[in-house]
Amino acid sequence: MSTIAVVIAGGVGSRMGLDIPKQFVDVEGKPVLFYTLEGFQNHPMVDEIILVCIDGWQEDVRAWAVKYGITKLKEIITGGSMVQESIRNGVFSLEGRCKPDDIIVIHDGIRPLVDSSVLTDVIEKSMKFGNAVTSLPYNEQIFLVSDDNPETTVKYIPRETLRRVSTPQAYRFELIDKAYHEAFEKGIGIYGSAYTNTMMVELGVRLHFAKGSDRNIKLTTPGDLEWFKVYIKQNQ
Repeated sequence: MSTIAVVIAGGVGSRMGLDIPKQFVDVEGKPVLFYTLEGFQNHPMVDEIILVCIDGWQEDVRAWAVKYGITKLKEIITGGSMVQESIRNGVFSLEGRCKPDDIIVIHDGIRPLVDSSVLTDVIEKSMKFGNAVTSLPYNEQIFLVSDDNPETTVKYIPRETLRRVSTPQAYRFELIDKAYHEAFEKGIGIYGSAYTNTMMVELGVRLHFAKGSDRNIKLTTPGDLEWFKVYIKQNQ
């Protein structure tokens, strides 16, 4: 059994308002993406890395991989027009060489603080149950907007029933490969904000929660990027 990380770095990051995709922004002398890749490079349970990359940056990534010692990076796949297409491209690139029970870890390239214990738990639970998704309790109150007046509410969702789910998430290859074929053939779970976990649920798959970390932020806004820069500087 092998564990392969499929890291998604196919976006342009328009909300960040930068001249280059946010995954390639330099933070203390290193592109953001390579903080992410180092987390998988250094984890003993990860055998190789597949990177799904925005077109035009492949040669830069190869050069950086040599510079930063990302020896587990085995292949660079071109991303799609939306995140689900990018993940699909990465998964389909493994067909013909993965065994059914190999573990495929899906992770956002712009979540650079990959906690080793979180990654371990996700992989171990996926080995046991067939899938696992990083999760945390939700600590805020959630109220539903009223149908008759969107400025009011009469209903809330108990926070004890909620979980925040992100990446890394992991699936046996047989499951994730079959799911992406079915989803794209039937048009299920592939809309703009969908991801592997939401697609799986729409296809009727029961997901298993794994450990999460509050540090595992996604760099979406300029504020997120500034926080990450401060964090890295303080922890060098």
